[in-house]
Amino acid sequence: MMCAAQAGQRGRRVLLVEHYDVVGEKIRISGGGRCNFTNVNAGPANYLSQNPDFCRSALARYTPAHFVRLVESYGIAYHEKKLGQLFCDRSALDVVAMLKSECERGAVQWRIPCSVQDVVRDDDGYAVATSQGGVRCASLVIATGGLTVPRIGATPFGYRIAKSFGLAVVPTRPALVPLAFAPEALARYGDLSGISVDAEVGFGDARFRENLLFTHRGLSGPAILQISSYWDGRSPISIDLLPGLDARAWLRARARSDMRLDNALAELLPKRLAQQWCAAHEVAVPITTLSEERLDRVGAQLQRWEVLPSGTLGYNKAEVTLGGVDTRGLSSKTMGATGVPGLYFVGEVVDVTGWLGGYNFQWAWASGHAAGQVA
Repeated sequence: MMCAAQAGQRGRRVLLVEHYDVVGEKIRISGGGRCNFTNVNAGPANYLSQNPDFCRSALARYTPAHFVRLVESYGIAYHEKKLGQLFCDRSALDVVAMLKSECERGAVQWRIPCSVQDVVRDDDGYAVATSQGGVRCASLVIATGGLTVPRIGATPFGYRIAKSFGLAVVPTRPALVPLAFAPEALARYGDLSGISVDAEVGFGDARFRENLLFTHRGLSGPAILQISSYWDGRSPISIDLLPGLDARAWLRARARSDMRLDNALAELLPKRLAQQWCAAHEVAVPITTLSEERLDRVGAQLQRWEVLPSGTLGYNKAEVTLGGVDTRGLSSKTMGATGVPGLYFVGEVVDVTGWLGGYNFQWAWASGHAAGQVA
C-alpha cells in the first residue's frame, strides 16, 4: 500500500492485487491490535541481512519521522511504549485506513481477493495472469511478505517469482520467534509457564535485555524473540538471570548464611524459578555448605546460564521471516532487480529483517517508499 500510494500520487496508473480477502491484516493483528508502526531509533544497526549495508539508503530517505508526520496528518493518536516503540492509542485499523486513503489519493485500483497465477516478461513489460483476468504493466512490484502467520495468507509466492527471473533467495527461517525447550529442560522448567523475569539474553555478539517469559513449551518474551533471529540452531544461548548485579559478590556477602540458596535467590527471582534452577544445578542447600569456589561458580552460572533450545516454534508463532530475496541482486536506491528492468521487491520478502519493536514496519514503509518513487 505504501508503494502503490507513492506511485499513484506520482501520476502512475496503479493496480494493487491482494490474494487474501482482507487488506492490511498483518497490520491489524500487530501490537496486540494497536500496531507498533515504527521505532524512533530505527537505523541500519537494527537489521539483519547477508548484505547489511543494503538497507541504509531506503532507511535514510524515509525515516521514522516521515511516517510519524503522515500518522499525525491523519490525526491518529499514538504513544511511545518503551525503547522507542510507537503504538496507536486506539486501533491498528487507523493505520490501515490511513494507507487506504493514501492509495485513494493516488487513484490506486484494487483487485481483492485475487490470486496471481503466472507472470511473464516480454519486450512490452509484464503480462500478469490473475483469477480476475490478465493485466499488462511496465513495472511489477512484489510485496508479498514472508512465511509467517500462514493462516492470514503467507506463502512463498514472492520467492518463486524471484527465482523464476534468476534472482537468488537467501534460505529462510522463522525469526522473532519463541524457542522450545529440549525434553530434559521442559521436564524441569515446563511448569513455570507464565513466569516472567528481567533478563539479558545473548548469542554470539548479540545481547538483549528485556523480559524473558517461561511457557509450557519453552522460552518466549521480547529478549528471547530478539535473540532468536541470531541463534544458529545448534549452540546454546546465554541467559543472565541477574542483569545489572554482580552475582558472585551478592553470594559471597551471604556466605555465612544458614539460609538455603533457593530461598535466598527468591529475594531476586520468582520463588518457583529459584527453586527449580537451584534443584537443576544441585545447589538447593544451605549457603554455608557451599565453598567460596562453588559460590563463585554458581554466580557465574546465574549470569551465564546456558540453554540449548531444541528448535523454534515455527512460522505460525514467528513475527517475521529471516532471509528472502538476495539484496545483492537489487538496487538499494530503487529496490529494483538489477538485471530485470521494471521488477521490484519490497518489505519482508527481501533479505532484510528488523529487530522486534516496530523496525520491520519501518522497513516496509521505507522500502515501499523507495520503489514507489521510481516504479
